[in-house]
Amino acid sequence: MEKDYTEGKTFKNDDFENSHPLKGEYEDCRFLDCDFSNGDLSDCIFVDCEFLGCNLSLAKLTTTTFRDAKFKECKMLGLRFDDCNPFGLAFSFEDCILNHSSLFGIKIKKTIFKNTQLQEVDFTASDLTGSLFDNCDLARATFERTVIEKADFRTSYNYSIDPENNRVRKAKFSVRGIAGLLEKYDLNIDTSF
Repeated sequence: MEKDYTEGKTFKNDDFENSHPLKGEYEDCRFLDCDFSNGDLSDCIFVDCEFLGCNLSLAKLTTTTFRDAKFKECKMLGLRFDDCNPFGLAFSFEDCILNHSSLFGIKIKKTIFKNTQLQEVDFTASDLTGSLFDNCDLARATFERTVIEKADFRTSYNYSIDPENNRVRKAKFSVRGIAGLLEKYDLNIDTSF
């Protein structure tokens, strides 16, 4: 069975909640203020698509393909990106809320997270080599056996990363973030000096 193909279309204010609206492949499409919450995006393919102001919370992503997808000002609570098709998986996030989502075990090198809430996100066993975490809140995010080599955390905060349990070579951190690297030692670090 051949999948539907849509190119260059803009979807605006569409409410896809509780339905299975999107089947097929979407290339160079824009989704503006659309509601996908609790929807099923399984087996959909999104190539060079933009999601602006959308709600994708708790959407089902079984074998969903995202290639060079951009998410901006989106609410994306509880998403299982680890269920996505791993081939060519690439996306960026700006001004988004990804709290309680899972990126467990996926390879997403050079991913950009900008001004994004990543509270309680599971990055366990992921490869985030060269990724940028610009002004992101990583409170209670899980980094375990995670590759964050050459990643940039200098402007992010609330992270707790154990350098002994993650690959951190040449990762960038600010002085104010040092406490997040030493948390397991239960030290009192005075940053007033």
